[in-house]
Amino acid sequence: MNGKDLVVLGKFGAVYGINGWLKVNSYTEIPEGIFDYTPWQIQQQGNWRPVQISSWKRHSNGLIAKIDGVNDRDQAQLFVNIDIAVTPAALPKLEDGDYYWKDLMGMTVVTEAGYDLGEVVDMMETGSNDVIVVKANRNDAFGQKERLLPFLTDSVIKAVDKTQGRIIVDWDPEF
Repeated sequence: MNGKDLVVLGKFGAVYGINGWLKVNSYTEIPEGIFDYTPWQIQQQGNWRPVQISSWKRHSNGLIAKIDGVNDRDQAQLFVNIDIAVTPAALPKLEDGDYYWKDLMGMTVVTEAGYDLGEVVDMMETGSNDVIVVKANRNDAFGQKERLLPFLTDSVIKAVDKTQGRIIVDWDPEF
């Protein structure tokens, strides 16, 4: 399996206890939601492979999980700091106008007037709205190398064209 085809939803953290449990760092909106997406794919020694979770639970302010067949601390140690990913087919279909961040990565961002601001290289969650990080493809005429644009549909984001790989924005290139 090619890692480029996968969506990272979290990461295994430290070993918990002596019976093979691991802490789970979830990147999903609702942390427990990570357990709704299966099978998990992990990368070890350069190869992606599925793993099954035999049990999970909340612990303090976090999550812990037990991988099927991992029964002691030494075995669990092999999974520390490994990304947890799923195939895109494991994710629910979105309604029109909703996007997974992975779908926006690499898209070209262009103003309504046709000015190329660059491409989406990252996204951030700020609490009030998501923000796209746009990196200029060249030395920008306005001295901008990177811009942070709020992902506000209708006011800033005018259109997302997945087939063209483009996001049209209402944004002043000088800002």
